[in-house]
Amino acid sequence: MLYAREIPVEFNHCDPAGIVFYPRYFEMTNSVVENFFADVLRYPFARITMEEHAGVPTVRIEADFRAPSRLGDRLAFTLEVKRIGRTSVAVQIRAAVGAQTRMEVDLTLVWITPEGQAAVWPDPIRQRLTEFKEAEA
Repeated sequence: MLYAREIPVEFNHCDPAGIVFYPRYFEMTNSVVENFFADVLRYPFARITMEEHAGVPTVRIEADFRAPSRLGDRLAFTLEVKRIGRTSVAVQIRAAVGAQTRMEVDLTLVWITPEGQAAVWPDPIRQRLTEFKEAEA
């Protein structure tokens, strides 16, 4: 199973040529991750940061930009869980328009405590990540 979310390319995402400025893709991928946590894991970032004073930072990111995206495009993002570790999870996010991949990102997220230390994923998150990954197979 893949998590999917569509994000329209807006003026604020673009450079003067009307092409997505590459750092804006990272904002979009973060939005996909945040919505995945809320929609699929039922553990929204508001709960994580405001109630538990914990966090889920990206500690590694590798991106391939395959084709430009332009103002008005509707990017179809998908998220796939690749690996679940003790304190981290590796995901792949892909953005496409139709069959054309525009960008692909491999990133690693880590659960951190209020003190900023990596820690074991809370059981509800680990269980839902595992269920989601198994549903992909």
